[in-house]
Amino acid sequence: MSLKSRLAEDRVLVAPGVYDALTASIATDAGFEALYLSGAAIAYTRLGRPDIGLVSMSEVAETVTLVRDRVATPLVVDADNGYGNALNVERTVRLFERAGASAIQLEDQSYPKRCGHLQDKTLIGKEDMVGKIRAALDARLSPETLIVARTDAVAVEGFERAIERAQAYAEAGADVLFVEAPRSANQLAAVTKALGTQRPLVANMVEGGDTPLASAADLGALGFRLVIFPGGIVRALAHTAKAYYASLAEAGTNAPFSERMFDFGELNALIGTPEMLARGRAYEGSDR
Repeated sequence: MSLKSRLAEDRVLVAPGVYDALTASIATDAGFEALYLSGAAIAYTRLGRPDIGLVSMSEVAETVTLVRDRVATPLVVDADNGYGNALNVERTVRLFERAGASAIQLEDQSYPKRCGHLQDKTLIGKEDMVGKIRAALDARLSPETLIVARTDAVAVEGFERAIERAQAYAEAGADVLFVEAPRSANQLAAVTKALGTQRPLVANMVEGGDTPLASAADLGALGFRLVIFPGGIVRALAHTAKAYYASLAEAGTNAPFSERMFDFGELNALIGTPEMLARGRAYEGSDR
């Protein structure tokens, strides 16, 4: 089922954050129907840096390609602000769609952008963002490739202006709407009341962020159709990695941590080593 068809159903869809082929594979094996390739998670893991506009378009495109080579799961790709103006957006959409994106998310921040739950963000004009959305729609090859329009205006211009921007983005043709960082349960409910009949809506859950945490079921009951958890996997892995390195530094061996990690065989089973070796043998000639 395409992502477009799945979002047309009257039930919530959870997309966990991933940042590479391994996390995409593990999330797919867990049964998720869609994945969210987070620009923040790429910055955290590939650069070891914050989400402040340091990740390039080509780095994300390469990551999309590697993820798509590993899994067929529908993939929502965070394209930040399109890496420039409307012409940059056109190129971004073409590259990401060819690489395997099922949906491409664009935001109305200026450049350099920053994580939606950081402060002191700046925005481009509403009409400039409308132009970017139109450019994205013109650039995509398939109507099955969705354009997600995100506004960060809640923290910059206020909640009402954020709703106005989202309505303008829907009128421009965006397939999915994303009002980033509502600051209360009342604001979450107001988003769905104002926009829920226009387009599928995204809710973003960030532990320690500006939006109160809620379950996907509760958000679905409010009227959100797609709930994303972009950086959760990195926060979980960083927590585990910190404990692992501390244990190894203290003990000089992995023995104290062994119950919290895969052994060599378990990791190879997880990534499909036996199956791949068997496939390789099937192509070998009889003279081997």
